[in-house]
Amino acid sequence: MANRIKKDDRVIVISGSDKGAMGRVLKVNKETERVLVEGVNVMKRHQSSRKGFQETGIVEREAPIHVSNLMLVDPQDEGPTRIRMGQNKDGKKVRIAVKSGAILDS
Repeated sequence: MANRIKKDDRVIVISGSDKGAMGRVLKVNKETERVLVEGVNVMKRHQSSRKGFQETGIVEREAPIHVSNLMLVDPQDEGPTRIRMGQNKDGKKVRIAVKSGAILDS
């Protein structure tokens, strides 16, 4: 996984029941290689009332998805793209979209 997907990246699901869905990365767990994506892999949880919880009943929330089922979205053509590592003008390491050559890190 290395530095492939980071928080606030736009990704597209390439396999599974949510194939084709796009979303923003909310959280990345490097140890388990799982990513939490906004609006993807939504699960229903039956939640009872407790102290501190206002929401009771059936609550929908995102569940983590494995990083191998995701690809970054190319900023120019809105499609899935692989990335490669390169350097910008200042010599800083950046991620570059293979499809369009656009720099993903700002």
